[in-house]
Amino acid sequence: MNKAADKIVQGWREIAARNRSDRLPGGRVFVPKTVDVTAIRRKTGLSQQKFSARIGVSTGTLRNWEQGRRQPEGPARVLLAMLARNPHLVEETLGRK
Repeated sequence: MNKAADKIVQGWREIAARNRSDRLPGGRVFVPKTVDVTAIRRKTGLSQQKFSARIGVSTGTLRNWEQGRRQPEGPARVLLAMLARNPHLVEETLGRK
């Protein structure tokens, strides 16, 4: 992973840890138990290969999520939930390459 992806993952880990503690100032963060990864990716307009690179997971992992063989967990689920609300979150936060 690159440095930007490492920072994102670390941030999501911190968010997930705070969410697990249920002690967030101003209330809890809602993260759905399941996410429609295909629908989220399609909102971004990216191919599987580009989307997986953008969020820092392998294309195989993304395919497993999209085909329902696995579900994203922890920080990945948080990121995907955020992307469902704002499909351009990664570009807005990190810029485009």
